[in-house]
Amino acid sequence: MSYLIKSAQYILEGGAVTLKLFFITLAFSLPLGFVCAMAKTSRIRAVRIVMELYTSIVRGTPLLLQIFFVYYGLPILLPGLRLERFSAAALTFVLNYGAYFTEIFRGGIQSIDRGQYEASRVLGMSYVQTMTRIVLPQTIKRVLPPVANEAITLVKDTALVVVLGIGDILRNSKEIVSRDFTIVPFVIAAGVYLLMNYGVVLFFKKLEQRYSVYE
Repeated sequence: MSYLIKSAQYILEGGAVTLKLFFITLAFSLPLGFVCAMAKTSRIRAVRIVMELYTSIVRGTPLLLQIFFVYYGLPILLPGLRLERFSAAALTFVLNYGAYFTEIFRGGIQSIDRGQYEASRVLGMSYVQTMTRIVLPQTIKRVLPPVANEAITLVKDTALVVVLGIGDILRNSKEIVSRDFTIVPFVIAAGVYLLMNYGVVLFFKKLEQRYSVYE
């Protein structure tokens, strides 16, 4: 029993790193995705092209490759730049998930019937009022399921930072497995990931219930 407790404690220390990366990624990638989605629906062709390149490159290449590029490649392209391992991982995850959220938000915004925009203009509402009072509440409701799916994927993707030697859940459990030749730490790690994803699911279910008024 003491072995299990000690193993769980060490793995949970890695869980703190995993949660930190998870929340930092969501905190910055969601706003980034929204801003880029608005830019991608812009009437300025050059802006749309830049956004298209960004989302195409990020979504078309493996996240693991992007981690390597940011940590090992950027210092080569920009001599003198040296990112800490966690900073490099966080930057990569924000840019990666920002691209996916861009497409999710873009689809949500464009799914709103054009008649609602016209009706708001008839009522004398400004563009900002139209977006904040009519478009965005409906958009948030529609994008919650895909955003929830991305959040669940994010929890699992955080395990990729093991390639940089960051002490997350997976690395800490792997160290115990290598030392003691037992799969118990992997079972504990799996349980931790499942609990985290269960919390994500509950959170987004609450949000969906809150925004169900816009159905």
